[in-house]
Amino acid sequence: MNTRDPKLTVLQFNEYINNQDADELGKLLSEGTKLVEGEETTKTGKAEVEISWIEFFKLVPDYRNHFTRIESKGDRVVVIGFSTCSNELLAGPALWTASVKDDLIDEWRILEDTRENRASLGIN
Repeated sequence: MNTRDPKLTVLQFNEYINNQDADELGKLLSEGTKLVEGEETTKTGKAEVEISWIEFFKLVPDYRNHFTRIESKGDRVVVIGFSTCSNELLAGPALWTASVKDDLIDEWRILEDTRENRASLGIN
């Protein structure tokens, strides 16, 4: 059970991403956390996901997420925004969803900002 608004956990998690602070980011991951890109789970488990973020930060040191809208329904948080970085493939509009359990990120999903994905998330 969450003791605080799940949006606050997601905002804190994103701050750690933007600061490339893998140590603090790791403290917000549940033991069974999943990192999902599109429809595919790319990493599962706290250790594997944390290592993935560390490697990502080394590869893309200027990566930043910018949230323009954040909503939650229960433990699920949906975010609209965009990413900036020197890698053109990673920069641009994006959607994120997070499942927050016990004030920890249990799943972090990154999606393309498409009409279909917005519809599936119930975003106008």
